Amino acid sequence: MKILDDRRYSKDHEWVVFSGSTARVGITDYAQDALGDVVFVQLPKVGDKFATGATCCEVESTKSVSDIYAPISGAIARANERLLTQPGLMNSDPYGEGWLFELSIDSSEVNEQLLDFQQYRLLIEG
Repeated sequence: MKILDDRRYSKDHEWVVFSGSTARVGITDYAQDALGDVVFVQLPKVGDKFATGATCCEVESTKSVSDIYAPISGAIARANERLLTQPGLMNSDPYGEGWLFELSIDSSEVNEQLLDFQQYRLLIEG
């Protein structure tokens, strides 16, 4: 399983990359593997606000339908609309082109619930 060291992870298998007051969010390689082939993505709307842990979108695969949770609180600044026509990007490139959305965040908020790559590796291997 690929785990990148340049991002933080939630216990619900989302990753977060911070860039100033924005955070890009996607699902991990572990999550996409568990889901199987992604066939549909329901993205959040720009401007929608979510608290940490709130359900913000949905991913449907050949195996199941899964909720995606906001790993941190914020407002949706951008959604990856390519996933509407190419949901398989979540499988083929979960850490790159398969990202889900970007949140506008209060840059002073750092969620202590997020794991670094070593803690996340322990979570999925333990």
